Amino acid sequence: MESEDLVAAAASAGVEPVELLLAGENVQPELLGEVSTLGHAPRVMGVYRHADLPLGSRDVVMGLWRVSDPGNVGTILRTADAFGAAVALSDGCADPTGPRALRASAGAIFRVPLIDWEALPERRIALVAHGGDPLAVVDLAPPVALLLGAEREGLPESLMTTCRKASIPTPGDAESLNVAAAGAIALYELSRRGA
Repeated sequence: MESEDLVAAAASAGVEPVELLLAGENVQPELLGEVSTLGHAPRVMGVYRHADLPLGSRDVVMGLWRVSDPGNVGTILRTADAFGAAVALSDGCADPTGPRALRASAGAIFRVPLIDWEALPERRIALVAHGGDPLAVVDLAPPVALLLGAEREGLPESLMTTCRKASIPTPGDAESLNVAAAGAIALYELSRRGA
């Protein structure tokens, strides 16, 4: 973790660092700059165990299929945190513990359970850019998995054979929504209904 905010999020979630590096206290500031992925040297870096991340599941799960952009993975984690959902990652997804995903998650990585793809709820809604039922008329009552596909390819047909397809109607000219934006809208819609 490369920032005071992320280290504070870990502490708030009760996750203890394996190592905490503080510029000017137990490490030279320029050394932090040499190993940082940021454009500037952070004042704090924390090293954490993957095994200390949250376990368990929730009634609503965001299933990400080969979402390769770490910023999107982190943003979806942050959105899942805001709406009380868990996240499942297929093979081929960006590493949620990579630097860009961690920054985009804004500390949600310490609060959102990451579950196995095989543990998705049986009832699944495939969010597709076009051709699905309007999201507003789709039953989103939990337990449910909301499936989001890769940025360019979307979800494969083989995965959608047992899913209800839902689309978010968009009146503008864009071909489709960003995967993280679509996930946020779907979780908001579910939450708005009090599901």
